Amino acid sequence: MSLLDAEQLYELVNKLSLDFFDIPFRHKVVFNHRLRTTGGRYIPSKKLIELNPKYFLEMNREEFIGIIKHELCHYHLHITGKGYKHGDADFKRLLKKTNSPRHCAPLPSVKKSYRYTYVCTDCLYEYKRVRMVNVKKYRCGKCRGILNKV
Repeated sequence: MSLLDAEQLYELVNKLSLDFFDIPFRHKVVFNHRLRTTGGRYIPSKKLIELNPKYFLEMNREEFIGIIKHELCHYHLHITGKGYKHGDADFKRLLKKTNSPRHCAPLPSVKKSYRYTYVCTDCLYEYKRVRMVNVKKYRCGKCRGILNKV
C-alpha cells in the first residue's frame, strides 16, 4: 500500500471532519516522517495536523482513522476557543462523543525486545532492559541490593 498524496489526505480528513463534527476542515494536514512515538499531532499556532505515515502503512484503516479523529478533536476545540488539551474536560467529552481513541496502539515495527536481564541478589526483582546497565554503578531500585546480569 502506498501513501496518500496531499490532496487525498486532505479529502480524507475533511470527510471525517464533516461526518463526525459537521464542520469542514479548512487548514493543512501533512504526513510527517519524523514522528516516531506518536500517531499524529496538532500544532495550534499553525493550525496544522501532522500524521505519522507508518500508521497508515503498518496499521489497519480503523486505527489510522481513529488517529485523525483524535487530532480533529484538538483542532475543532482550538478553533472554537474551548479546552483542546488532553486534560481538559471539553476534550475528553468530545473524544467520547465522536468515539475517538485517547491513545494510539504501538506500531508493530517499534515493539522493543529486551536484550539484557538483571536480577537483584537480595529481593530477586528482575529488570529487563534494552541497553546494558553498569552493575558497579547502579543498584536495585526497590531494596538497594546488588544487581547481577543473567
